[in-house]
Amino acid sequence: MSELPRRIAGLVLLLVALVLPLVLSDFWLQTGLFVMAMAIGAVGLTLLVGVAGQLSLGHAAFAAIGAYVYAWSTGEATTTVDGAGLPPMAGLVLAVVVSALVGAAFSPVAGRLRGIYLGLATLGLVFVVRHLLVNLDDWTGGFTGRSVEPFAVPGLSFSNRDPDYLAVAGVELEGLHRLWYLFLVLVLVACWLAGNLRTGRTGRAWANIRDSETAAAAMGIGVARAKASVFVVSSAYAGLAGAMLALAYGRIAPDVFSLTTSIDFLVMIVLGGLGSVAGAVVGALFVTALPLVLAQYSSALPFLASPGSGGLDPSTASRIAYGLAIIAVLLFLRGGLAGAAGRLRRRAGRGPSPSPAGPPPPGAAPAEPAPATPGSPHDVGHPAAVTPARSKETTR
Repeated sequence: MSELPRRIAGLVLLLVALVLPLVLSDFWLQTGLFVMAMAIGAVGLTLLVGVAGQLSLGHAAFAAIGAYVYAWSTGEATTTVDGAGLPPMAGLVLAVVVSALVGAAFSPVAGRLRGIYLGLATLGLVFVVRHLLVNLDDWTGGFTGRSVEPFAVPGLSFSNRDPDYLAVAGVELEGLHRLWYLFLVLVLVACWLAGNLRTGRTGRAWANIRDSETAAAAMGIGVARAKASVFVVSSAYAGLAGAMLALAYGRIAPDVFSLTTSIDFLVMIVLGGLGSVAGAVVGALFVTALPLVLAQYSSALPFLASPGSGGLDPSTASRIAYGLAIIAVLLFLRGGLAGAAGRLRRRAGRGPSPSPAGPPPPGAAPAEPAPATPGSPHDVGHPAAVTPARSKETTR
């Protein structure tokens, strides 16, 4: 019975996600696309950091690889940038595969390091990848970036450039609406796969390595191979997130995948709860949507100033909110939002504690006292019977 409320809640959330595009404006649709793309990246990072205990500060680098591989593979060659002209579906798969291969190439380093040393090593990836993105002009477009071909499948376009009429309940589904449903399918598949990995044999091996590499090796777990596998899976998730961000933006530049983006991923999984797939999604919703909403409604909020005016701009306000949220989670919500939700479910499952017995109702006969056991402290005035000790002669 404990699983039934969770399944009902999941079904309700799915129905809400299916209906929302029919009533949301373009701003909220675009925000939802960013949230879902970042959610997939956060899910991949929570497998690496929360389940396997491997710190990574280079998640944005793998997202950048996925984004630019998709843009190059699906784009057409022009006078400024090259392109392979592949179908969008092939480009999406290629983005995930290339990101996973780069993660596999880095896995020997991940297998030898752990903790802050692994974090510093992955931090170097951000700067190396950014240097390549800026200098490989023919592939990436340099500082200005390059445009991204819209997603399409045979018979259905996901952009307004070449529209084909499609409507649901009288609402025409344009490019943003179609991307919403595409991203929703990708998020559901990614979360389902991550949940199975976390609870399966592979996830248990990762968790054992997180607890103690020595104990994991003693149990017959290949520590280096398990570390490599989780790094490859996390890199593939980041590559898919990068390709989805490229589709959501429509144009990408190196500044989109900076060190700040890696920190944002870490904030998402800390707020949501390390190792929790649902917590990573909730954390992505908070971290991604907050600055966009503050920027959209900054004119209606008196404590916010327009960017560049010298006051508290929406970006700075969102960073302050992140910091305060992290401090609150570390102090009061150990385990993040997922841990707090789990504690609430356990308390609700136990139910209210039985109340102590009150006084008897008026007119009720007094309860009969329980018979006292000889020798008990309640047998006042009646000494306990003492069995006389028998001597050896009497016994014989």
